[in-house]
Amino acid sequence: MIGPGTPTLDQLKVFLTVVDVGSFVGAARTLGRATSVISYTISNLEAQLGFPLFDRDSTRKPMLTEAGRTVLAEARAVTNGVNRLRAKAQGLLQGIEAGVTMALDMMLPASRVLDALKSFRDAYPTVPLHIRFEGLGAVTQLVLDGTVAIGVRGPPDIEIDGLERLGIGSVPLVPVAAPDHPLALASRNHVGASREHVQIVLTDRSERSQGQELGVMATHTWRVTDLSAKYMLLLEGIGWGAMPVPMVRDDLKAGRLVKLDLPDFKGGAYRFFAIHRSNTPPGPAGSFLIQRFASQVPNWKPGDADVEAL
Repeated sequence: MIGPGTPTLDQLKVFLTVVDVGSFVGAARTLGRATSVISYTISNLEAQLGFPLFDRDSTRKPMLTEAGRTVLAEARAVTNGVNRLRAKAQGLLQGIEAGVTMALDMMLPASRVLDALKSFRDAYPTVPLHIRFEGLGAVTQLVLDGTVAIGVRGPPDIEIDGLERLGIGSVPLVPVAAPDHPLALASRNHVGASREHVQIVLTDRSERSQGQELGVMATHTWRVTDLSAKYMLLLEGIGWGAMPVPMVRDDLKAGRLVKLDLPDFKGGAYRFFAIHRSNTPPGPAGSFLIQRFASQVPNWKPGDADVEAL
């Protein structure tokens, strides 16, 4: 038994146009061809497949057969795939990356991430994006070892050999705890009170910040590698810790968390830097992401009403 033949892209294009326009005459007008050519193309496609695609007898308007409806979905998938291939090829000819890999500091506010990603999707719809969320020195390490092409990292604010960096703003950090935590219940905490209770600390998956205790005050700490895990532990009253304001703003307003008044720990600005390797600068798509982050909100400064009002 001889199987069906292989349709051409032109046959599929004609088939889809007939379906979308609703008639052979309309398809001929849309494609700038004679109606007889459209009819002949569909007849050849049906002959190749071995079954009719349209029921031409029951109505003047060509109606898809059951087999035709099945073929329709596959035809759209094939033509959409070809269109994506052509768009990607055009992008490569223009020097656009085949894909972009990046690592983002998990302290980066979700609103900034979503803004950048939506803009990237609109500007470079054919470029795949691979994202990792890390904390502290892990972002830097991933960029340095070539695992990702670009990154957005936090402190420390230092130059690193082999990397180019660009300041892209900051996020305010505030010490918080559950409302029933001793530090939250105290009318006024004395100097050193923060050291007497468990502090939930975000720790580094890499070894770049090994030996550095950024913002660690307590003598007893619980360390987690994920910011959402830290957030969960804080809500449950297991300890206290510093969190980015955008992530806990609603909890502070609702009373699920309390901003702590600690004489020796007031929080502060957590600065962000877009980075890439000096010897492999990003192409147009990667550069677009960096510039999008750079064009977002300005640096937070102590005294900003949005933070002080919490």
